[in-house]
Amino acid sequence: MNETAKSRLSLLLSMLAALLLCACSNAGGDSPPLEGARLGGPFTLTDHNGRQVSNSDFDGKYRLVYFGFSYCPDVCPVDLQTIGQALRKLEKSDANVAAQVQPIFITVDPERDTPAVLKEYVKAFHPRLIGLTGSPGEIASVAKAHGAYFAKQGEPGSKDYLVDHMRVVLLFGRKGEPIAIVPHEKGDDAMASELKRWVE
Repeated sequence: MNETAKSRLSLLLSMLAALLLCACSNAGGDSPPLEGARLGGPFTLTDHNGRQVSNSDFDGKYRLVYFGFSYCPDVCPVDLQTIGQALRKLEKSDANVAAQVQPIFITVDPERDTPAVLKEYVKAFHPRLIGLTGSPGEIASVAKAHGAYFAKQGEPGSKDYLVDHMRVVLLFGRKGEPIAIVPHEKGDDAMASELKRWVE
């Protein structure tokens, strides 16, 4: 088994463990599904305005985190559109809940997703969506901490490539603690409902 396959397997097992924890810890419906999961943690990246941002800059806000890349031909735009629509629905129905949620898009393609590229990209989905990038090492570290698998698909050295990545939307609490995997695949209504469930 090569290193890429081992890395992917390790991350998939981490996410499976988190999902099993989700099923067990939420059996009574009281505790956040990912309570106690080892996801997230400290990071320092660069936002779409070129400013350094750390995880502590979001303290006091719930963080809705999605990993993807701007050159993604289909799934990322669909998922980000769902996130944006869910937040807009909340802004109309539960403005207080919506105001407490900070949507964050972290690129898995830092070579192409510069701050300038991300600035144009994120504004298409929601005005409060923050795009984050960094060095390849920084992105790899943050992705690993969040259980987010990704790998380039294409010829080595080519600028024409795709990035295989996991499609998961994670909700973190005011102190960065993991709360839940938000069901974006079920549409914006389900996502808005899940956010209302956990955001206080």
